[in-house]
Amino acid sequence: MDNLLDTLLGLVLGAILMYWLFSFFRKKKSKDVTKQQSTVLLDKIKSVCKLVSVEGDFAEIYNYENTKEGFFSLLSSKKKALIIVKAKAHIGYDLSKLNLKADEEKKTIILGNFPEPEVLSIEPDLQFYDIKNGLFNSFSPDDLTNLNQEAKDHVRQKIPDSGLMDTARKEALQAVLLVEKIVETIGWTLDYSALEISSSEKRSIEA
Repeated sequence: MDNLLDTLLGLVLGAILMYWLFSFFRKKKSKDVTKQQSTVLLDKIKSVCKLVSVEGDFAEIYNYENTKEGFFSLLSSKKKALIIVKAKAHIGYDLSKLNLKADEEKKTIILGNFPEPEVLSIEPDLQFYDIKNGLFNSFSPDDLTNLNQEAKDHVRQKIPDSGLMDTARKEALQAVLLVEKIVETIGWTLDYSALEISSSEKRSIEA
């Protein structure tokens, strides 16, 4: 009789031990998977990198003149051209600058702040008209490179007064929603309660 009780007690203790070991490894495996999910998710969001939210078109007529002196400044040679500058400016967000933290227990990504909009790219298109080369001062490939850079700088200076930045700020919620969709792809949630969002904007998100 004692042997039978000892055997039963051994089986019960063995079953408890096996259950404990099974629960421990299952919990550890689940924790590892969750941690891996959060790492992959954060990398996935950052891989989106730059998000264009606003595109602006600029057009300018530019009179270019350049005078070059020679022979001890006794002679001068002028080259000039009428240039029509058309450019596209892309304003948006660099998502690699997002402040993101992962709460692995709640499977939640916490968005601490959102970056300010910035100029992501400027694509100038220069069309030359009425080109006149000087006697010893003519247009070269370097001139085109320099003029492209000047056109970019000129457009960049005009962007603050164009209203594009304000428009991009209004589109920030669309960027937040994009991040939220990415988070939801693996069953997580995005917590952006730390951001300052007006009540009307909140209603538009909930709608």
